[in-house]
Amino acid sequence: MKNLIAPLFLLVLFASCISQKNSDAFIKSTEGRYLFNANEVIEIYFKEQTLFAKWRGNDDLKLLKVNDSTFYMKELNEKMLFVSKPEMHIELAPKTEHEGVKYYYKKLAKGEKTPFEYIENNEFNKALYAYKLIKEKDSLNEVVKEYRLNRIGYKYIKNKEFNKAIEIFKINTVLYPKSSNTFDSLGDAYLKYKDTVNAVISYKKALNINPENRSSKRMLKKITKK
Repeated sequence: MKNLIAPLFLLVLFASCISQKNSDAFIKSTEGRYLFNANEVIEIYFKEQTLFAKWRGNDDLKLLKVNDSTFYMKELNEKMLFVSKPEMHIELAPKTEHEGVKYYYKKLAKGEKTPFEYIENNEFNKALYAYKLIKEKDSLNEVVKEYRLNRIGYKYIKNKEFNKAIEIFKINTVLYPKSSNTFDSLGDAYLKYKDTVNAVISYKKALNINPENRSSKRMLKKITKK
């Protein structure tokens, strides 16, 4: 702990001697949203030429200015470098804890969103496109894992947001067309939405992939008894 406090104290002392004001050119080039991971952003903005960030539900996170392009973010315990080439992005300064690993947070274009933000905004086609791009680039990314999307869908069902649940499950069936479970979940969402026709279609697709899917068998039997 002592090893951490000493350099941190020196950094704060050094930063306090530097004006926290930033130039208009720097503000114009850096203000915006940066992709922290495939489904999460850091928003950079300025108040009276002083840099602040929004991250994980926290507003007004003040970053300490180290030099004209480097800032210390206490919440990350990292120095962030704003780099303009080849395009504006944030890099984390080299550090023992992540030696050899380079962190690169690209700046999002105006209006660009994460896949989950597209879902929340009912822009389902854009959400599908964004999820497909992530899966093509990195099929092991947690954001596009089948179980994760399934969990989001059932959360929407719990909140009675059935349309969003249907759409996220539909996306999951596109990303994982050979999964019986994705179609079973889609059937559950349709059933909650009282769309028994599409529920039956989805359960039958689930059984075509896996005839031993107990959930789909049970639900089809339940529907046909009504």
